[in-house]
Amino acid sequence: MLRKAAQRLGADAGSRARQLQQLRFLNVHEYQALAGPETTLGQRVGLPSSDAGHARFRGRFLSVAPPLPPTNRYLVQGAQIMSQYGINVPPGIPVFKLDELAPAAQKMADEAGEIVLKSQILAGGRGLGKFTNGLQGGVHICKADEAPQLAAKMLGETLVTKQTGPKGKPVNTLYVANKMKLKREMYFAILLDRKSAGPVMIGCSEGGTSIEDLAEKYPDKIVKIPIDIRTGITDAEAMQMVEGLKVTTDKKAAAEQIKGLYKLFVEKDCTMVEVNPLAETDKELVAADAKLGFDDNAAFRQPDLFAMRDESQEDPREVAAGKYDLNYIGLDGSIGCMVNGAGLAMATMDIIKLRGGAPANFLDVGGNASEDQVVAAFKILTSDPQVKAILVNIFGGIMRCDVIASGIVNAAKQVGMKVPLVVRLEGTNVEKGKEILAASNMNLIAASDLDDAATKAVASIA
Repeated sequence: MLRKAAQRLGADAGSRARQLQQLRFLNVHEYQALAGPETTLGQRVGLPSSDAGHARFRGRFLSVAPPLPPTNRYLVQGAQIMSQYGINVPPGIPVFKLDELAPAAQKMADEAGEIVLKSQILAGGRGLGKFTNGLQGGVHICKADEAPQLAAKMLGETLVTKQTGPKGKPVNTLYVANKMKLKREMYFAILLDRKSAGPVMIGCSEGGTSIEDLAEKYPDKIVKIPIDIRTGITDAEAMQMVEGLKVTTDKKAAAEQIKGLYKLFVEKDCTMVEVNPLAETDKELVAADAKLGFDDNAAFRQPDLFAMRDESQEDPREVAAGKYDLNYIGLDGSIGCMVNGAGLAMATMDIIKLRGGAPANFLDVGGNASEDQVVAAFKILTSDPQVKAILVNIFGGIMRCDVIASGIVNAAKQVGMKVPLVVRLEGTNVEKGKEILAASNMNLIAASDLDDAATKAVASIA
């Protein structure tokens, strides 16, 4: 399923989302030339723009936590994966319930009795984020005996950061970490770069805050090193990054850490490895906090990784669509779209914008959708409170208009129609499809072509 990468599409919704469509069936490391960096990281440090960003292109994410036995909690496995590649990770304990907090805090407390309490969500910028209950910051240093009271304001609450969008993400897990004595903090990431047709390492000798802020404040300290996917990272490239990060401890050992992160990136089919901060102690580099993103196309060869999926961190509409193999991307507009074919879906979004409206989604039912899939798609659209009108635009080739029509009718019977429905059908079995719609006595608005459909959809909610 295409990820939420078009979530912040503007007037050029279709043209930008078209760039995503070419990635639809490609494996990240098999077709590097078509891949792009994550917007919120790559775009702000001068990489070519892509729509991989705000919602993590085709990704599943893990946050760093200590090695523990297998569990369905995705973040608990994060450090275990990194440890397999020799990456230094900090000691800590994941907490899922408040009554687990006190013993974990006592175990992780330093000589001053302090611990670090970290919210675990699939987004960056947690330290500068804000909970919807008013608590400022998703990461806190506090006394161990004060941790339970603070945790009560974090666990189960919603955290909003620069990368979550205004709705934020639920904090289902807290990470109780040992307060390490860090000399300095840096930033490191590996992304996909369309310009260099392969992975690119991004580093900054400053860290501990969002890359957006770092790029704005320290643009001259950003280091970008493209990697040839055919040869992989070289010793010279690893050392170049170490020098760019201004590492003061064992540089050879630091270069091995960089190489280990790249190996993880390739072998685990990552779309992103972000370590922020990549910290330096008196002795070595430590991945103090990290996010790992994985390509959805690699699920068949990374089953253990994808078993960690936490659907609470995802748009529930996209989760529902994925179960029916529908290509769905939630947007911010008010006109729900159900279209067959990605190209036609892009054109539909474009012309809705041209006529003064805004699409609420990208939804491609494909060329051979079943009636059940059409019903599922319609239910997703009608369950979205921001959808004020629905535009169905079908050009039947492989997809038959009568199947679409039957799906619409059956869905309407199940969920009811509470918003205007504009339907444009053309192509295979179009007359039969129109007959099915007419016989249903549904209150719908017929359209003769795409422009007519978009105009009527916009007018229906004016």
